[in-house]
Amino acid sequence: MDIPTSRLSEVLANVTAAEQRFIGEVTTRVVDDATAARPSRLPGWTVGHVLTHIARNADSCSRRVGAAMKNETAEQYAGGYAGRSAEIEAGAARSARELLDDLIQSSDRLTILWPALTLPAWGASTLDVAGNEIPLWVLPERRWLELELHLIDLDLGFTHDGWSSDLVDIWLPRLRPLMSTRLPDGVKGPTESDFEGNREELAWLFGRLRRPDLPLLAPWG
Repeated sequence: MDIPTSRLSEVLANVTAAEQRFIGEVTTRVVDDATAARPSRLPGWTVGHVLTHIARNADSCSRRVGAAMKNETAEQYAGGYAGRSAEIEAGAARSARELLDDLIQSSDRLTILWPALTLPAWGASTLDVAGNEIPLWVLPERRWLELELHLIDLDLGFTHDGWSSDLVDIWLPRLRPLMSTRLPDGVKGPTESDFEGNREELAWLFGRLRRPDLPLLAPWG
């Protein structure tokens, strides 16, 4: 399988920047115990759930990168979706200090691992949470997206206005063609002119923007 080396280099730079921004924004906003227990924008999840998910997602990437270094294959989460949910629930009610320490440490571990991978290892196969086999080189892009979307989901004042042009340039062309398959039957989708820029359109396509004049889309992924 061909490894998109030029794109990989750009994505690695973007995911590193996204890690720094996520941690910087969260720590700057001073997430305390009360804030950690607040509901997030995701149904049934508190801010603590989101922060725990981001930490465990980093570990899931580190685990698979480490396996690739040894020419092995590791699953994303032990036990699949059920294992993923159990890990998040187990950590969600921790103190804010514990949540932030875990977030920072898991992010640091992963950030160190990315550049340690040799080029052949990037072409190794790994497993996602559903058990699907995917090439390892897609992980940085997926991690980057997790950070950008869930920063908004914390409901601490972060919005799609902070998304980078690179993120929009990569994902908007991918999601636009799928819009018609996600619309309710008989509903006509909006056009570009219905949005105040590409970031707003992408936020709607990702389910991170709702307006009375926009139809509700089926889940994107």
